[in-house]
Amino acid sequence: MIDIASSLLLVAPLPLLLVGLIIGIRANDHVFWIKTLSNRANWFSLACGIAAAAIFIAIPQHSLTYFRFYLPGGLGTFAIKTLINPLTIIMFLLVSFMGMIVSRFSLSYMVGDPHEGSFHKWLSLTVGVFLALILTDNIWFFWILFVAASLLLHQLLIFYRERPLAVVAARKKYLLSRIADLSLLVAFVLIAHDTGKTGFSGIAHWMSSSQGSLPVGLQIATGLIVLTAILKSGVFPLHGWLIQVMEAPTQVSALLHAGLIYTGAFLLLRVSFMITHVSWAWVVLILAGLLSVIMASLMMMTQTNIKEALAYSTSAQLGFMLMECGLGLYSIAVVHIVAHSVYKAHAFLSSGSVVDNFRGPTIKKLQVKQTLGRAELAIILSGAVTFGVALAFGIDLQKQPTLLTIGVIVAIAMGQLLLQALNAYGLGAGALLLRAAPLSIFVCAAYFGLHDISAYLLGRSIPSETLQADHIPIWLLVLIVVGFLSLLHIQQLIPRLQRSSFWQAMYMNLYNGMYVDLAFSHIPLLDATKTKNKKELKPVNLQAQPLKRSK
Repeated sequence: MIDIASSLLLVAPLPLLLVGLIIGIRANDHVFWIKTLSNRANWFSLACGIAAAAIFIAIPQHSLTYFRFYLPGGLGTFAIKTLINPLTIIMFLLVSFMGMIVSRFSLSYMVGDPHEGSFHKWLSLTVGVFLALILTDNIWFFWILFVAASLLLHQLLIFYRERPLAVVAARKKYLLSRIADLSLLVAFVLIAHDTGKTGFSGIAHWMSSSQGSLPVGLQIATGLIVLTAILKSGVFPLHGWLIQVMEAPTQVSALLHAGLIYTGAFLLLRVSFMITHVSWAWVVLILAGLLSVIMASLMMMTQTNIKEALAYSTSAQLGFMLMECGLGLYSIAVVHIVAHSVYKAHAFLSSGSVVDNFRGPTIKKLQVKQTLGRAELAIILSGAVTFGVALAFGIDLQKQPTLLTIGVIVAIAMGQLLLQALNAYGLGAGALLLRAAPLSIFVCAAYFGLHDISAYLLGRSIPSETLQADHIPIWLLVLIVVGFLSLLHIQQLIPRLQRSSFWQAMYMNLYNGMYVDLAFSHIPLLDATKTKNKKELKPVNLQAQPLKRSK
């Protein structure tokens, strides 16, 4: 009974794979069977995940090796081996839950589509392979599943092949994914040669016992893994495909943004013990993440299409996760992944009704008088609340500079709640502030509480936060705080900036993603001019109108 959890997780993806491979043959000829069995297979995977989690909590579990053989050239062994730890359990439950939700949603959403059976086939295979990727402990099997998950997701992204824009967006992702595959393969070769280990658990143990700086080969491997994570995450300036894949079915967007897009972040979590030894890799992650947070957030503010706004939000959030990994806050990154997955899946699946629900409040918001003084007051109040809650949780802000930085970001976020009250009613908004303040306290307490819970649950499956926090340059932490403060102030300045010709030009550029995606669109393989309908394939909306001057 000791290894039941390992066996349950290994069995869980098999029905999904069998449905896709066997029942999926001529899927459109027997739609009822494939969609019914696919939905039940997703429920089975979730049930296995829940049972494995319960057993893991009750009884100590061990990883199991089911098959292995040695590879030539000093590449170690290829093995079908499970890695049972808290990170595996959490991610498995998350993805299986998202897969079940998307599958259930698709039962009615895809009714009447001529390729309904094919959709359920590719959905089953994609979720099944991704679940297998989460639980494997062998780097070579991980790489095979890493490539397979990307290729299967590609079939979902180009499901509507008659939509040229969807095809071009999928091509962009395909090209970036193949570069990421090659980068990860070279990294794994270097790791196998220099450490002699081919299991993530073995690599983590080797890194934990290593003293001093890593050999050059392992530093290069770490850099290639960071590159892989950036390529897979759709962060600025490689965000174009993430925005344009909105042409795929809505539930594909939900599955992508609520699970599969985190492949790069999950890879960083698996090799986090390597990243802690390479300081320049932290800097790359922090700078790349911060750049994406700032640019994607500004671009999101200009969008009129709700699905594109949600996609820009995902790019910003993924940048935030990269930044958290660069800061060594891996437990917070896991909380972020779980919370953002649930939120973004709901947002995409309900995107149609959200338009009507928020049309009125949006118009009202434009009529609100906003001032920088109120923004500063909101930040001061929320900062006092945030750091008071942090101290109540026993967080030593002097000894934990990275948590201090995150605390400032939380304070800025909480300031938005107080700022809405101040902007709507001015300094006389006493009653509304009294309601917003407890909400701010509750959100801050939930944030720091979830951090403590996550750090406790993940235990030794991730490195200690102090391994990176003690060595991160102060200028990087200051840069992060300045970046987030600037975003808050830009939001407050927008009504005034509408009268500026510079802002109108900047609005146009932000609306069109700063035109950086044009460079990728002109690659011969992706060139939009090679298709029949050129107008539909423009990677940006060149007809976007700037904001009108206020009279």
